[in-house]
Amino acid sequence: MPLLELDNFVSGYGDAVVIDGMNLAINEHEGLSVLGRNGVGKTTLMLSIMGHARHVGGSLRWNGDDLGHVPAYRRARLGLGWVPQERDIFPSLTVEENLLVAGRSGRFDLEAIYRLFPRLRQRRSNMGGKLSGGEQQMLAIGRTLMTNPKLLLLDEPFEGLAPVIVEELEETLQRLRREEGFATIIVEQRAEDALRLSDRAIVLDRGRVVLEGSSQELLADFGRVQEWIAV
Repeated sequence: MPLLELDNFVSGYGDAVVIDGMNLAINEHEGLSVLGRNGVGKTTLMLSIMGHARHVGGSLRWNGDDLGHVPAYRRARLGLGWVPQERDIFPSLTVEENLLVAGRSGRFDLEAIYRLFPRLRQRRSNMGGKLSGGEQQMLAIGRTLMTNPKLLLLDEPFEGLAPVIVEELEETLQRLRREEGFATIIVEQRAEDALRLSDRAIVLDRGRVVLEGSSQELLADFGRVQEWIAV
């Protein structure tokens, strides 16, 4: 049974349909990349999974149970972990307070996050609004891990970051997949980076899947991907 399954799924905002008839399944421990140009529905797909976009039709299931009309806060409790593009750090809370506010029982506690991101330990007393972009992204990922999710959804995790920070975060995400067995969905403009972090990928255009395959296959024939993602 898939961990997460979309069957002819349709969603959007108000009267506008953005995701149009999507079929998709994510298994435990599997990594999926979602690629495409700006405005094709990548973020809307993530928001739909988390319950922040309008469910128009089709089904969305989590461990076989209907998720379509479950509120966002309950989806987080069920094991969906969301790292938004905007990071949404609480600027007036310290690093440690940002982490503790999301804490739930499980293998990822405060000490586990500090081991994963030693820089956060060094900045534990700094206010969230005083961190660099890379540190804020580490904090956003760490805070989501404090909820002890089964599926980690990351929207543009490398946007605006220096190459050395991107490399560090990629290594961390690889370790989470390899050692902790997380299932992941990554939306990322750096398509080649995203493919290296996933088992398979889909490419979206106008809310539909126009290309899919294993990440290894798509990296080997990257020109096919570029046809759909080039601006």
